[in-house]
Amino acid sequence: MASINRKWYSGMTTQEDWWAVWLGLFFFVMGFLSLAGIDLVGWATYPRIWVFNPLDGGKGDIASAFHALGGEYSLTSKEFYGGLGWWSILWTYVVFTCATCLGAFCMKWNLRKFFLGWTCIYFMTIATWFVGHHAFFAANTINCEKYGLDFALSLGGGASFILALIVGLIIGNFFKPFANFLSEAAKPEWYIKTAIVFLGVKVGYLPIKAALTSAKLGKEMAGLTGELFLAGAVATVVAYLIFWPGVYTISRLIFKLPRKTAAVLGSGISICGVSAAVATGGAVRAKPVVSVMVSALVVVWAVIELVVLPGFFTHVWPTTADPLVAGSAMGMAVKTDGADAAAGGLLDEFMRNKIIIETDGAVQWPEGVITASAVMTKVWIDMFIGLWAFVLAMVWVYKIDKRPGETVLPSEIWHRFPKFVFGYFATWFIYLGVFFAAGSGAPEGMDTLLAAKSGVIPVEKGFRKLFFMLTFFSLGVITDFRKLAEASFGKMVWVYLISLFLFIIPVAMLVAWLFHHGMEIPNIAGTVM
Repeated sequence: MASINRKWYSGMTTQEDWWAVWLGLFFFVMGFLSLAGIDLVGWATYPRIWVFNPLDGGKGDIASAFHALGGEYSLTSKEFYGGLGWWSILWTYVVFTCATCLGAFCMKWNLRKFFLGWTCIYFMTIATWFVGHHAFFAANTINCEKYGLDFALSLGGGASFILALIVGLIIGNFFKPFANFLSEAAKPEWYIKTAIVFLGVKVGYLPIKAALTSAKLGKEMAGLTGELFLAGAVATVVAYLIFWPGVYTISRLIFKLPRKTAAVLGSGISICGVSAAVATGGAVRAKPVVSVMVSALVVVWAVIELVVLPGFFTHVWPTTADPLVAGSAMGMAVKTDGADAAAGGLLDEFMRNKIIIETDGAVQWPEGVITASAVMTKVWIDMFIGLWAFVLAMVWVYKIDKRPGETVLPSEIWHRFPKFVFGYFATWFIYLGVFFAAGSGAPEGMDTLLAAKSGVIPVEKGFRKLFFMLTFFSLGVITDFRKLAEASFGKMVWVYLISLFLFIIPVAMLVAWLFHHGMEIPNIAGTVM
């Protein structure tokens, strides 16, 4: 580490972390221009709940079904798509293909392979996104009658996420040649980091969205997001100071693993999965195979958590009792950015639908708040990667390995810091600034808030959810369950299993309760948001 003295701007055009920031901010700016009356994001595509034979007099044909894919805004008028909503799919494909291929080129990936893989992943993702929004999956039992159904699964948009993951897992585990073909474009960490930048738009927009209904509701939402920001920071510090020593101790005392292996496992299970495992492996100079094995375990277990935990929290956790506690606990328990944000999205969909059913529609929560509680915690955890790798490097250099004359440069903290966090906070605070600049819902600021809304909707509903879908699909493609089988006889898999379910998750729930207990999500039932 002493021989490396990188400039502060190193990697800005070549690293995945930075390209998540550039993509996110570029499309954020395009949406933000709506404040000046310029619509540059109206081509965004996203599905609505649909049926082939609606009761409201719809045509009931394929064209009507595809019409559900059209967005509310277009380059010309709201009627631009008509019965040809598929045009918006092509617009979105062209624009994002150019953007992602530029990133792939700068990151020196195989551009031809990326382009072909991206094209397949994009259109398969769009297909699963559309199918997952059929009323049988996405409607809830209260409103399913208007779609001509007697019963619905009440999964909301979560059905699409699950379907994308299932399709990806089938490809990744049963169609290996095709999975290898897609591998250059199956980049869940890049997609989710970009989606988290877009999530900043969502979080910043929540007070604006609420204020368009009620100025009082807008102020409540602004206060809630501020509470999540502070509570997530404190909860993360407390949890991490418990997590890492606990996992390290389990590894050393119970399973007798070497110090370096225990350190890599401690970071991989406690902080941010793959990134933390790789960073810690480099800091303590563990054998490369240790970081590889821990990373494989992290990815496989993250998928298992993604499938299990949202349903577990939804059906075991009392819905009306601190749902934000469940979201925060999820953020501390799931160990990759992709799986964490995806699990938070699922939990958000499941819990919002559950509260509607349980209260017969008397209580409804705004979309994205529970997701934000999960991601907010995870973002703070990510910030520990650079700092902790730096601390461990100093401990190993000056204490354990005692390498005289070797130093650890403070710049390592900066280079290991997750840069997409900057994009997340920037987009959040800018739209929060718009909210306060417009008078926090005062009548004279309504035109500004409405202008902001027209640029936010395509970004947070179209781009954000598209990149969530790409994350789910890509996670499935790169997940090989045989890796778990290969590691199942080793000590590390048992460390992970015991640490996660008997230590990490219980402690996460306790810490989340301590710092998020009593936070209430505003009820938007009876309002139009």
